[in-house]
Amino acid sequence: MDTHTHTTLGIVSRSSNLPFNMSGLNASLGYFIAIVAFGISSRVLLRRRPRLDFLLELAASFVLAACLLEVQTIVEVGQWAGGLGPDVCVTILFVVLLTHGVACGNASGNPTLTLVRFLTLEETPIPTLLAVAGQFLGAHVALLAALHYWGLELTDMHMIKNLMASSCSTSLRVSVLHGFFTECVCALVFHLVHLSMRRRSAMIRIPLVAVLLTFLSHTASDYTSAYMNPSLAYSLTFNCPGFTLTEYAIVYWLGPLTGMSMALFLYIGHIPRIFSKNLLYSQKTRFRVPKGNTSGEGDKKKK
Repeated sequence: MDTHTHTTLGIVSRSSNLPFNMSGLNASLGYFIAIVAFGISSRVLLRRRPRLDFLLELAASFVLAACLLEVQTIVEVGQWAGGLGPDVCVTILFVVLLTHGVACGNASGNPTLTLVRFLTLEETPIPTLLAVAGQFLGAHVALLAALHYWGLELTDMHMIKNLMASSCSTSLRVSVLHGFFTECVCALVFHLVHLSMRRRSAMIRIPLVAVLLTFLSHTASDYTSAYMNPSLAYSLTFNCPGFTLTEYAIVYWLGPLTGMSMALFLYIGHIPRIFSKNLLYSQKTRFRVPKGNTSGEGDKKKK
């Protein structure tokens, strides 16, 4: 750690927690408002242009990644230097996820949810590819925007984050196999719940999904943070040292895709894009025909 870093940490440690908390949270609040306003504006401008739906996914991915990069800053730096408790961080995460669901509507910013629509024959290949590409592009732009924002060093928290940006802590804190299993199981649970609530009202679905994502993220915080979103993981942890790109891809790309496929297979009984026949559940008729002879068959025998 260089002299500048030691000096910065010394200043923060000597300052009181209350001014740090207020200034840091006020700056973060303004950042969140600006990002969400961009997402809402994009939705309003593009909602009547179905051919540009991939831009909605780009905007949704940008909003989600940009906001969670700031939440990650609050978790990593705010708890340590600002005295922010875990309850505050969990609350902020829930509010961000809830706001994202309301602001972005049907645009999820999650490649696995986009692939669910493709595998269930609700979407064709070209729009699916464009949406996934837009999601990764949005996540990359969000990372660049967050780096620029931290570089402004508006608060002590962002000053420390800017110094730590080049050597950030990876979210993968277990082995690759353990991480793959964690992301797979979390994605399996998430997609089973999400599939069961697709027909529910948005007023019920969005809060429940936000609660579930917050719970899974908090539960898996010591393992992988349960991103269950390949583009989001790309922006939040792929640039951090500790693992190779292949190892990150196995955990944060292959893990969620495997969990999503398993959830779809368990929920529907097959994957429509691959299997036309239901492999788990049989199509039983609602009314059963009596086993005995019908009156018509009795008359035939008498004749």
